[in-house]
Amino acid sequence: MSRIRRLSEGTINRIAAGEVVERPASAVKELVENALDAGARHIDIVVEGGGRDLIRVVDDGSGMDPEEMALAVERHATSKLHVDGSGQEDLHDIATLGFRGEALPSIGAVARLGIVSRTKDGDTAHRISVEGGRTGAVEPAPGRAGTQIEVRDLFYATPARLKFMKSERAETQAVSDVVKRLAMAHPEVGFTLTSGGRNLLRLEPELPGEAGRLTRLGSIMGRDFEQNALAIDATREEIGLTGFAGLPTYNRGTAQMQYLFVNGRPVRDKLIVGAVRGAYADFLARDRHPAVALFIEIDPREVDVNVHPAKAEVRFRDAGLVRGLIVGALKRALAEAGHRASTTVAGAALGAIRPEMAATGEVPSHPPRWPSPPPSRPGFAERGPDWQSAFSDLGGHAARVEEAPLEVVESREMPLGVARGQLHETYVIAQTSDGIVIVDQHAAHERLVYERMKKAMAAKGVARQMLLIPEVVDLDEAEAERIVARAGELAELGFVLEAFGPGAIVVREVPALFGKLDVAGLVRDLADDLAELDEALSLKERLEEVCGTIACHGSVRAGRRLTAEEMNALLREMEATPHSGQCNHGRPTYVELKLSDIERLFGRR
Repeated sequence: MSRIRRLSEGTINRIAAGEVVERPASAVKELVENALDAGARHIDIVVEGGGRDLIRVVDDGSGMDPEEMALAVERHATSKLHVDGSGQEDLHDIATLGFRGEALPSIGAVARLGIVSRTKDGDTAHRISVEGGRTGAVEPAPGRAGTQIEVRDLFYATPARLKFMKSERAETQAVSDVVKRLAMAHPEVGFTLTSGGRNLLRLEPELPGEAGRLTRLGSIMGRDFEQNALAIDATREEIGLTGFAGLPTYNRGTAQMQYLFVNGRPVRDKLIVGAVRGAYADFLARDRHPAVALFIEIDPREVDVNVHPAKAEVRFRDAGLVRGLIVGALKRALAEAGHRASTTVAGAALGAIRPEMAATGEVPSHPPRWPSPPPSRPGFAERGPDWQSAFSDLGGHAARVEEAPLEVVESREMPLGVARGQLHETYVIAQTSDGIVIVDQHAAHERLVYERMKKAMAAKGVARQMLLIPEVVDLDEAEAERIVARAGELAELGFVLEAFGPGAIVVREVPALFGKLDVAGLVRDLADDLAELDEALSLKERLEEVCGTIACHGSVRAGRRLTAEEMNALLREMEATPHSGQCNHGRPTYVELKLSDIERLFGRR
C-alpha cells in the first residue's frame, strides 16, 4: 500500500506561506514592495502588537480593478513577468521588487486579509477578503484611489508559528528595519510608520538626484553619516555603482550600518560585504566596520534575484566583475578624500571636554572607542631613509614655534594650518584660518610611512622568498579549487602556489616581509575567506599588518621634540598624502576644532 498521498490545498498554501511570510516584517516587506511596484508616492504603514494583531499598508499607487483583485489573491498569479516572443514568461527578466505571485495568497492562508482598491480612473473602490485560505467575493466598497491592505491576526491559522515570534518590541523593530531599507532605496517616495499610536518614522519625498538620496540616507542613518559620507559613482561594463561611503574614522563596532541594494532591492550578499571589507581593510582594524550605502544597477538578466524565497539574497553572473567595481570605486573615493577625517572626531573631543553639552544635543556624550595604538617608547627615533630627512637633524628643542604671517595661516593651500607649538613632545598644535588642529605626530607619521611603503610595493611588486622545501597543504577538494582559481591574484601578493593533486596545493614562494610563517595556517585562513566572503583577505591583512609594524617603528616617536620646520613638513605631507587623516588602525591622526566650537566652550556663543 502506497504511503505517498497528495497534500490538501490548504496545507499546500500554508507551506508556501511559510516560505514567504516568516514573521510580520516579511509580510510588511511584501506589501510595501507591491505598493512601490504600483507607482506609489506615499506609503503609510500601521502595525499593532508587533504586526501580529494588525498590519495596514495604504498607498496612492495605480490600484486594481475587480478582475485584478480576484486574480491577485490566487496562487501563482503575477503582473510582473514579461512574455517573450515565444509566448513564454521570462524568469530572467525581472525588473520589479515582487514577482513570485505568492505574497497575497500566502498571507491570506495564515491570516485574515482584507484588500480595498480603486484605480485612478475608476468610479468606485472594491473589497475582497481572504481568511485562512478561504477567499470571499469582490464587492463594491468606499475607498480612495490606490490600495489599502489590512492583515489581522497573523498566523492564527498556523498557531505553531506563533511560538517562534519574538517580543512585540523585537518584531516592531524588525518591521522598522524593513521599512527603512526600502525607504533608503526609494527616496522619491514618502513613508510613515506608526505603532501603538506612536509615530516611528516619517519621511517626506526627496528630490531626485544625489542630494535627495543623501538627505534620505541622513534621515535614517543619522546626520553624522550625511556629513561624513563620500559620494560613490562608478561604471564598469554597463554595471553602475552609486551611493555613499563613510570616512574610515567614521566607523562602527558592527556591520549594521552597511546597506546594500541591487536594482532598488535591499539585499544581504556576502560578495558585497567581502568587497566592502576588502576596500577598507587598509584603514580599519578587523573589529571596526565602515558605514556604507551602495546601490548597484545591473541588467536583470545578469543577476538572479530568486535565490531566496524572501528575495534577500542575489547571485551575480559575473561576481568578480561586481566585486572589482565595488573595491575600485571605494578605494578611489577614499583616496580622493585626502587627509580628511570625520567631523565626529571633533565632536567627540568636545564631548570629552564638556560632557554636559550632550544634554543640549550639541555634541556626542561619549567619544568613539578606537583600537588601542601600538605601544611606543619615548626617545629619539633612529635615523631613517632619505624620505625621513625632514624629520631628522633636529635643530633645537623649542616647543614654541615662531609666529607665521597671518596671510600664510589663511592660505587655502594649507588646510591643516601652520604649526604654533608642540605639547608633551607628542602633539603638534597648528593654527588654521578658522580654528586649530591638534596632530598626533606618531600616528600621522606612521600613516605617511605606510603610504610610502604601499606606493613602493605597487611600483616594484611584493618581494618574494622561495621556500627551501615547498610546503604541501591538504584541504578538501572544494577549498583547494577555490584557492587555485585565485592563484594569479595571490601571486601578485607574493604568495605562489599551485595544485598538487586532488584536495591539495603546494606553496613554493611567500612574501619576503613575513619571515617565519605558518604557511598551512595562512592557506586555511585563505580558504575560509574565499568560502565566506569570496575575497583573499587574510593574506592582504597580514601584509598590511607587517607593513604597519615596520611603519610604526620607522616613524617619528611620541616623546620626540620637533623643530618648526619638522612640524610644518609633517603638516604639508599630510595634506598631500591620501588617507593621512587616520592611522593604520582607523584612529584619527588629527582633531580639528573650529573657532566657533572653542568659543562655545568658553561661553562666548
